[in-house]
Amino acid sequence: MASKLMNALQYSSYGGGADALKHVEIAVPDPKADEVLVKIEAATLNPVDWKIQAGALRPFLPRKFPAIPGTDVAGEVVQVGSTVKRFKTGDKVVALLSHATGGGLAEYAVAKENLTVTRPPEVSAPEGAALPVAALAAHAALTQFANIKLDGSGERKNILITAASGGVGHYAVQLAKLGNTHVTATCGARNLEFVKGLGADEVLDYKTPEGASLNSPSGTKYDYVIHGASGIPWSTFEPNLSATSKVIDLTPTPSAFMTFALKKLTFSKKQLIPLLGNPKIENFDYVVNLVKEGMLKTVIDSKHPLTKAEEAWSRIMSGHATGKVIIEP
Repeated sequence: MASKLMNALQYSSYGGGADALKHVEIAVPDPKADEVLVKIEAATLNPVDWKIQAGALRPFLPRKFPAIPGTDVAGEVVQVGSTVKRFKTGDKVVALLSHATGGGLAEYAVAKENLTVTRPPEVSAPEGAALPVAALAAHAALTQFANIKLDGSGERKNILITAASGGVGHYAVQLAKLGNTHVTATCGARNLEFVKGLGADEVLDYKTPEGASLNSPSGTKYDYVIHGASGIPWSTFEPNLSATSKVIDLTPTPSAFMTFALKKLTFSKKQLIPLLGNPKIENFDYVVNLVKEGMLKTVIDSKHPLTKAEEAWSRIMSGHATGKVIIEP
Protein backbone atom coordinates (compact mmCIF):
# COMPACT_ATOMS: atom_id res chain seq x y z
CA MET A 1 0.00 0.00 0.00
CA ALA A 2 3.04 2.23 -0.29
CA SER A 3 1.37 4.26 -3.05
CA LYS A 4 -1.43 5.22 -0.65
CA LEU A 5 -0.92 8.17 1.69
CA MET A 6 -1.82 8.47 5.38
CA ASN A 7 -1.80 11.13 8.06
CA ALA A 8 0.81 10.80 10.79
CA LEU A 9 2.55 12.77 13.51
CA GLN A 10 6.34 12.92 13.69
CA TYR A 11 9.30 14.81 15.09
CA SER A 12 12.68 15.42 13.45
CA SER A 13 15.05 16.01 16.37
CA TYR A 14 15.41 15.59 20.11
CA GLY A 15 13.52 17.92 22.43
CA GLY A 16 10.75 20.43 21.89
CA GLY A 17 7.87 18.54 23.52
CA ALA A 18 4.44 18.85 21.93
CA ASP A 19 5.48 21.90 19.94
CA ALA A 20 7.98 19.80 17.96
CA LEU A 21 5.33 17.38 16.70
CA LYS A 22 4.40 17.93 13.07
CA HIS A 23 1.42 16.66 11.11
CA VAL A 24 2.56 15.07 7.86
CA GLU A 25 1.17 13.05 4.98
CA ILE A 26 3.37 10.08 4.15
CA ALA A 27 3.15 6.71 2.39
CA VAL A 28 1.36 3.85 4.11
CA PRO A 29 4.07 1.31 5.06
CA ASP A 30 4.21 -2.15 3.50
CA PRO A 31 4.41 -5.11 5.88
CA LYS A 32 7.48 -7.34 5.79
CA ALA A 33 7.09 -11.12 5.60
CA ASP A 34 6.49 -11.50 9.36
CA GLU A 35 4.35 -8.38 9.79
CA VAL A 36 0.73 -7.29 9.50
CA LEU A 37 -0.49 -3.88 8.36
CA VAL A 38 -3.02 -2.50 10.83
CA LYS A 39 -5.55 0.25 10.17
CA ILE A 40 -5.37 1.96 13.55
CA GLU A 41 -8.60 2.52 15.47
CA ALA A 42 -6.95 3.65 18.71
CA ALA A 43 -3.45 4.25 20.05
CA THR A 44 -2.13 5.20 23.43
CA LEU A 45 0.91 7.04 24.77
CA ASN A 46 3.29 6.06 27.56
CA PRO A 47 5.79 8.23 29.47
CA VAL A 48 8.65 6.52 27.62
CA ASP A 49 7.38 8.08 24.36
CA TRP A 50 8.06 11.65 25.44
CA LYS A 51 11.25 10.62 27.24
CA ILE A 52 12.60 9.17 23.98
CA GLN A 53 11.79 12.44 22.23
CA ALA A 54 13.50 14.36 25.04
CA GLY A 55 16.68 12.38 24.40
CA ALA A 56 16.69 10.19 27.50
CA LEU A 57 17.71 7.16 25.45
CA ARG A 58 19.95 8.84 22.88
CA PRO A 59 21.72 7.73 20.76
CA PHE A 60 19.84 4.42 20.72
CA LEU A 61 16.26 5.67 20.34
CA PRO A 62 14.68 6.67 18.12
CA ARG A 63 16.56 4.64 15.54
CA LYS A 64 16.29 7.43 12.98
CA PHE A 65 14.66 10.80 12.31
CA PRO A 66 12.01 11.77 11.45
CA ALA A 67 10.30 9.51 13.98
CA ILE A 68 6.63 8.62 14.39
CA PRO A 69 6.15 7.95 18.13
CA GLY A 70 3.81 5.48 19.77
CA THR A 71 3.95 1.71 20.25
CA ASP A 72 0.52 0.67 21.57
CA VAL A 73 -2.23 0.29 18.98
CA ALA A 74 -5.51 -1.49 18.27
CA GLY A 75 -7.20 -1.80 14.91
CA GLU A 76 -7.99 -4.02 11.95
CA VAL A 77 -5.60 -6.08 9.85
CA VAL A 78 -5.73 -4.87 6.24
CA GLN A 79 -2.71 -6.72 4.82
CA VAL A 80 -0.55 -9.65 5.95
CA GLY A 81 3.06 -10.54 5.21
CA SER A 82 3.93 -13.65 3.25
CA THR A 83 4.85 -15.80 6.29
CA VAL A 84 2.08 -14.66 8.64
CA LYS A 85 -0.10 -17.59 9.78
CA ARG A 86 -2.11 -16.36 12.77
CA PHE A 87 -3.96 -13.44 11.18
CA LYS A 88 -5.95 -12.61 8.07
CA THR A 89 -7.42 -9.46 6.57
CA GLY A 90 -10.33 -8.18 8.65
CA ASP A 91 -9.09 -9.49 12.02
CA LYS A 92 -9.35 -7.12 14.98
CA VAL A 93 -6.08 -6.96 16.88
CA VAL A 94 -3.99 -5.29 19.56
CA ALA A 95 -0.30 -4.81 18.79
CA LEU A 96 2.90 -3.69 20.47
CA LEU A 97 5.18 -1.87 18.05
CA SER A 98 8.93 -1.58 18.51
CA HIS A 99 10.26 1.43 20.42
CA ALA A 100 13.06 1.52 17.84
CA THR A 101 10.67 2.24 14.98
CA GLY A 102 7.46 3.46 16.68
CA GLY A 103 4.68 4.29 14.26
CA GLY A 104 1.59 4.42 16.49
CA LEU A 105 0.54 8.04 15.90
CA ALA A 106 -0.65 7.42 12.36
CA GLU A 107 -3.60 6.01 10.44
CA TYR A 108 -1.74 2.77 9.64
CA ALA A 109 1.17 0.88 11.21
CA VAL A 110 3.04 -2.37 10.63
CA ALA A 111 3.31 -4.80 13.55
CA LYS A 112 5.26 -8.01 14.08
CA GLU A 113 3.05 -11.11 14.09
CA ASN A 114 4.67 -12.30 17.33
CA LEU A 115 3.71 -9.07 19.16
CA THR A 116 0.13 -8.96 17.91
CA VAL A 117 -2.90 -10.62 19.54
CA THR A 118 -6.54 -11.01 18.63
CA ARG A 119 -8.92 -8.46 20.14
CA PRO A 120 -12.26 -10.05 21.07
CA PRO A 121 -15.51 -8.11 20.46
CA GLU A 122 -15.90 -7.52 24.21
CA VAL A 123 -12.73 -5.38 24.25
CA SER A 124 -13.04 -1.96 22.63
CA ALA A 125 -10.21 -0.49 20.57
CA PRO A 126 -9.30 2.09 23.26
CA GLU A 127 -9.36 -0.58 25.98
CA GLY A 128 -7.11 -2.80 23.89
CA ALA A 129 -4.70 -0.09 22.78
CA ALA A 130 -4.11 0.88 26.41
CA LEU A 131 -2.74 -2.54 27.35
CA PRO A 132 0.58 -3.39 25.65
CA VAL A 133 3.28 -1.43 27.49
CA ALA A 134 1.45 -0.63 30.74
CA ALA A 135 -0.43 -3.85 31.49
CA LEU A 136 2.45 -6.07 30.37
CA ALA A 137 4.89 -4.13 32.59
CA ALA A 138 2.55 -4.51 35.57
CA HIS A 139 2.07 -8.20 34.81
CA ALA A 140 5.81 -8.86 34.47
CA ALA A 141 6.66 -6.98 37.67
CA LEU A 142 4.12 -8.95 39.68
CA THR A 143 4.48 -12.43 38.20
CA GLN A 144 8.09 -12.68 37.03
CA PHE A 145 9.81 -10.58 39.68
CA ALA A 146 7.45 -10.57 42.69
CA ASN A 147 6.36 -14.18 42.05
CA ILE A 148 2.69 -13.38 42.67
CA LYS A 149 0.28 -16.06 41.47
CA LEU A 150 -2.70 -14.31 39.92
CA ASP A 151 -5.02 -17.24 40.66
CA GLY A 152 -5.03 -16.25 44.34
CA SER A 153 -2.84 -19.12 45.48
CA GLY A 154 0.54 -18.80 47.10
CA GLU A 155 1.73 -17.28 50.35
CA ARG A 156 0.24 -13.89 51.22
CA LYS A 157 2.51 -10.99 50.29
CA ASN A 158 2.54 -7.32 51.19
CA ILE A 159 2.90 -5.11 48.12
CA LEU A 160 3.56 -1.38 47.77
CA ILE A 161 2.62 0.22 44.46
CA THR A 162 3.80 3.80 43.85
CA ALA A 163 2.14 6.08 41.27
CA ALA A 164 -0.87 3.79 41.54
CA SER A 165 -3.27 6.02 39.58
CA GLY A 166 -1.07 6.12 36.48
CA GLY A 167 -0.99 3.94 33.38
CA VAL A 168 1.04 1.05 34.82
CA GLY A 169 -0.03 1.62 38.42
CA HIS A 170 -3.77 1.29 37.87
CA TYR A 171 -3.22 -2.07 36.19
CA ALA A 172 -0.74 -3.18 38.88
CA VAL A 173 -3.26 -2.61 41.68
CA GLN A 174 -5.93 -4.63 39.91
CA LEU A 175 -3.58 -7.47 38.95
CA ALA A 176 -2.04 -7.62 42.43
CA LYS A 177 -5.47 -8.06 43.99
CA LEU A 178 -6.07 -11.12 41.81
CA GLY A 179 -3.29 -12.67 43.87
CA ASN A 180 -3.07 -13.30 47.60
CA THR A 181 -1.80 -9.82 48.48
CA HIS A 182 -2.23 -6.86 50.78
CA VAL A 183 -1.76 -3.75 48.63
CA THR A 184 -0.63 -0.35 49.86
CA ALA A 185 -0.66 2.28 47.13
CA THR A 186 0.49 5.88 46.70
CA CYS A 187 -1.09 8.58 44.53
CA GLY A 188 -2.15 12.22 44.64
CA ALA A 189 -4.94 13.40 46.94
CA ARG A 190 -7.48 13.73 44.12
CA ASN A 191 -7.09 10.04 43.23
CA LEU A 192 -7.32 8.45 46.68
CA GLU A 193 -10.89 7.19 46.21
CA PHE A 194 -10.15 6.11 42.64
CA VAL A 195 -7.26 3.88 43.74
CA LYS A 196 -9.32 2.48 46.63
CA GLY A 197 -11.94 1.62 44.03
CA LEU A 198 -9.35 -0.40 42.11
CA GLY A 199 -8.98 -2.62 45.17
CA ALA A 200 -6.05 -1.21 47.14
CA ASP A 201 -6.22 -2.05 50.85
CA GLU A 202 -4.45 1.16 51.93
CA VAL A 203 -3.88 4.35 49.95
CA LEU A 204 -1.39 7.11 50.81
CA ASP A 205 -1.31 10.68 49.51
CA TYR A 206 2.32 10.97 48.43
CA LYS A 207 2.45 14.62 49.50
CA THR A 208 1.66 13.92 53.17
CA PRO A 209 4.44 13.04 55.64
CA GLU A 210 3.20 9.44 55.82
CA GLY A 211 2.97 9.16 52.05
CA ALA A 212 6.38 10.74 51.48
CA SER A 213 7.97 8.29 53.93
CA LEU A 214 5.95 5.36 52.45
CA ASN A 215 4.86 4.25 55.91
CA SER A 216 1.98 1.79 55.78
CA PRO A 217 -0.94 2.90 58.01
CA SER A 218 -1.13 -0.66 59.38
CA GLY A 219 2.60 -0.86 60.00
CA THR A 220 3.09 -3.34 57.18
CA LYS A 221 6.59 -4.07 55.92
CA TYR A 222 6.60 -4.56 52.16
CA ASP A 223 7.75 -7.81 50.60
CA TYR A 224 7.75 -6.24 47.12
CA VAL A 225 7.48 -2.72 45.74
CA ILE A 226 6.16 -2.02 42.25
CA HIS A 227 7.80 1.36 41.80
CA GLY A 228 6.46 3.69 39.11
CA ALA A 229 7.05 7.09 40.72
CA SER A 230 10.17 9.22 40.40
CA GLY A 231 12.46 10.95 42.85
CA ILE A 232 12.24 8.44 45.72
CA PRO A 233 15.70 7.51 47.05
CA TRP A 234 16.60 4.04 48.31
CA SER A 235 16.92 5.45 51.84
CA THR A 236 13.16 6.11 51.86
CA PHE A 237 12.32 2.55 50.86
CA GLU A 238 14.78 0.77 53.15
CA PRO A 239 13.06 1.15 56.57
CA ASN A 240 9.75 0.00 55.10
CA LEU A 241 11.03 -3.21 53.53
CA SER A 242 10.91 -6.75 54.86
CA ALA A 243 14.20 -8.60 55.32
CA THR A 244 14.26 -10.02 51.78
CA SER A 245 12.23 -7.36 49.96
CA LYS A 246 12.67 -6.43 46.31
CA VAL A 247 11.93 -3.01 44.82
CA ILE A 248 11.01 -3.46 41.15
CA ASP A 249 11.77 -0.20 39.35
CA LEU A 250 9.49 0.29 36.33
CA THR A 251 11.39 3.32 35.00
CA PRO A 252 14.99 2.78 36.08
CA THR A 253 17.43 5.71 35.98
CA PRO A 254 21.25 5.48 35.96
CA SER A 255 21.23 5.85 39.76
CA ALA A 256 18.81 2.89 39.99
CA PHE A 257 21.27 0.72 38.08
CA MET A 258 24.02 1.84 40.47
CA THR A 259 21.87 0.84 43.46
CA PHE A 260 21.10 -2.48 41.77
CA ALA A 261 24.81 -3.18 41.30
CA LEU A 262 25.71 -2.09 44.84
CA LYS A 263 23.10 -4.35 46.40
CA LYS A 264 24.39 -7.27 44.34
CA LEU A 265 28.01 -6.60 45.22
CA THR A 266 27.26 -6.36 48.94
CA PHE A 267 25.05 -9.49 48.89
CA SER A 268 22.19 -7.49 50.35
CA LYS A 269 18.94 -9.41 50.83
CA LYS A 270 17.04 -6.22 50.07
CA GLN A 271 17.41 -5.54 46.38
CA LEU A 272 16.43 -3.06 43.70
CA ILE A 273 15.58 -4.68 40.36
CA PRO A 274 15.30 -2.64 37.14
CA LEU A 275 12.39 -3.93 35.06
CA LEU A 276 13.91 -4.98 31.76
CA GLY A 277 11.67 -7.75 30.50
CA ASN A 278 10.83 -8.93 27.00
CA PRO A 279 7.06 -9.03 26.41
CA LYS A 280 5.66 -12.54 26.00
CA ILE A 281 2.79 -13.25 23.64
CA GLU A 282 1.08 -15.55 26.16
CA ASN A 283 1.03 -12.75 28.74
CA PHE A 284 -0.33 -10.37 26.11
CA ASP A 285 -3.20 -12.77 25.40
CA TYR A 286 -3.72 -13.22 29.15
CA VAL A 287 -4.26 -9.52 29.94
CA VAL A 288 -6.53 -9.03 26.90
CA ASN A 289 -8.61 -11.97 28.12
CA LEU A 290 -8.80 -10.48 31.62
CA VAL A 291 -10.37 -7.36 30.10
CA LYS A 292 -12.75 -9.53 28.09
CA GLU A 293 -13.81 -11.36 31.28
CA GLY A 294 -14.29 -8.11 33.22
CA MET A 295 -11.47 -8.93 35.65
CA LEU A 296 -9.23 -6.06 34.52
CA LYS A 297 -10.43 -2.64 33.47
CA THR A 298 -8.73 0.03 31.46
CA VAL A 299 -9.32 3.47 32.93
CA ILE A 300 -9.19 6.15 30.24
CA ASP A 301 -7.93 9.57 31.32
CA SER A 302 -8.81 11.33 28.07
CA LYS A 303 -9.34 10.82 24.35
CA HIS A 304 -7.88 12.97 21.57
CA PRO A 305 -8.22 12.88 17.79
CA LEU A 306 -5.02 12.37 15.80
CA THR A 307 -5.46 15.93 14.50
CA LYS A 308 -4.97 17.16 18.09
CA ALA A 309 -2.48 14.57 19.30
CA GLU A 310 -0.28 17.38 20.63
CA GLU A 311 -2.83 17.74 23.46
CA ALA A 312 -2.38 14.08 24.33
CA TRP A 313 1.41 14.54 24.28
CA SER A 314 1.18 17.45 26.71
CA ARG A 315 -1.15 15.46 28.94
CA ILE A 316 1.21 12.51 29.20
CA MET A 317 4.18 14.85 29.80
CA SER A 318 2.34 16.46 32.73
CA GLY A 319 2.60 13.27 34.75
CA HIS A 320 -0.94 13.76 36.06
CA ALA A 321 -2.95 11.47 33.81
CA THR A 322 -5.29 9.13 35.66
CA GLY A 323 -5.17 5.91 33.68
CA LYS A 324 -4.44 6.02 29.96
CA VAL A 325 -4.36 8.77 27.31
CA ILE A 326 -5.93 7.64 24.03
CA ILE A 327 -5.52 8.93 20.44
CA GLU A 328 -8.08 8.03 17.82
CA PRO A 329 -7.42 8.65 14.08
